[in-house]
Amino acid sequence: MKRPLRGEITLRGDKSLSHRALMFAALAQGKSRVRNLSLGADVAATAAVLGKLGVPITIRNGIATIDGHGLSAFRQPAAELYCANSGTTLRLMLGILAGSQLHCELTGDNSLSRRPVRRVTAPLLLMGADIQTRSDDDRPPVRVAGRKLHGIDYTSPIASAQVKSAVLLAALAAEGSTTYTEPELSRDHTERWLQHAGAAIIRSDMRTALVPPVTLTAFE
Repeated sequence: MKRPLRGEITLRGDKSLSHRALMFAALAQGKSRVRNLSLGADVAATAAVLGKLGVPITIRNGIATIDGHGLSAFRQPAAELYCANSGTTLRLMLGILAGSQLHCELTGDNSLSRRPVRRVTAPLLLMGADIQTRSDDDRPPVRVAGRKLHGIDYTSPIASAQVKSAVLLAALAAEGSTTYTEPELSRDHTERWLQHAGAAIIRSDMRTALVPPVTLTAFE
């Protein structure tokens, strides 16, 4: 006689959510705790970059603790910010650092260095960002000189969660509201995290608007 299979499984933490959990915890005010964080190499790259920016992160017994004090508490890194093979780390950190007071260079491994960043830098430049690449084809390394940004009403030609996330992260430090419109709905991890951390996000069809001022709060 056949019997049903019974038991329990534990799913590993999602990579895309884990990147954002670390970034938003670093930007929030207070101590955040994240369980079931992905322990893959890409998320480790994000943790390492945030660590070089002075964000205290500890991971013990499967729980990550991040002591966030907002973007203004980020410190000038002593060396380049190595993103390994993680495009998410590089692209989303561009959005964060564009509105900082820091001068940083983001690099990656040979594979990441062959991937252009123009899709992300284009809207950030419209917001007033100072971003430069060493090559003529907009490939890493990427230099960012943080400066005051302003909100924009941007219509993206492609549906990309990474481009959208970079713009919304930059909008946290910008003057005025930012509206992002996409041709199709891409993953909304970033919008959900922003709402969870206390940001005023207005979503309607393919449009997402962030209304300042924004103070993100720690989460668990």
